[in-house]
Amino acid sequence: MITAIVMIATESDKIPEVAESIAGLDGVSEVYSVAGDVDLIAVVRVREFEAIADVIAGRLSKIPGVLHTDTHIAFRAYSRHDLESTFSIGVE
Repeated sequence: MITAIVMIATESDKIPEVAESIAGLDGVSEVYSVAGDVDLIAVVRVREFEAIADVIAGRLSKIPGVLHTDTHIAFRAYSRHDLESTFSIGVE
């Protein structure tokens, strides 16, 4: 699975509508409204690298109200859940 984190600047009066539209795209697993330099952060998960261009450049960036995007490709995932299962000996 390939994961991309997409920082999205939107027209400020369209944030909720843009977020809903992005959340409805195939390949988008989550959309967060955030404080900071961007308005939304979307997590895109696809099986093939070529699908990233289809989801982000082909569909997400063309949603009315999206001003620009900044995409980051994840190399590896780290989480507390992953660490806990790695060190688990099966005792609850």
